[in-house]
Amino acid sequence: MLFAFVCKDKPGHLNVRTEARPAHVEHLNRLNAEGTLKMAGPFLDADGKPNGSLVVVNVETAEAAKALADSDPYAKAGLFESVEIRPFNWVFNNPEA
Repeated sequence: MLFAFVCKDKPGHLNVRTEARPAHVEHLNRLNAEGTLKMAGPFLDADGKPNGSLVVVNVETAEAAKALADSDPYAKAGLFESVEIRPFNWVFNNPEA
């Protein structure tokens, strides 16, 4: 089942994002290699700077999705003000459809 993580950065935490980015990318690369990651990328503010993240994963349960969200280096670094985890139905432009 697909789950979307909608993550909002804490204001003024761009430096945390920058410092944790290499570990975050390594984490996503591992999930991608396992076939768990379906898509990911940052939300941008009006100036084009990242201020949040959208991550979509394929896991069996909501609990597994929460565990993945909690294991993200960005989450561990305290970057996020909030993380919403929602079941997701990828209808349009799904390359696997």
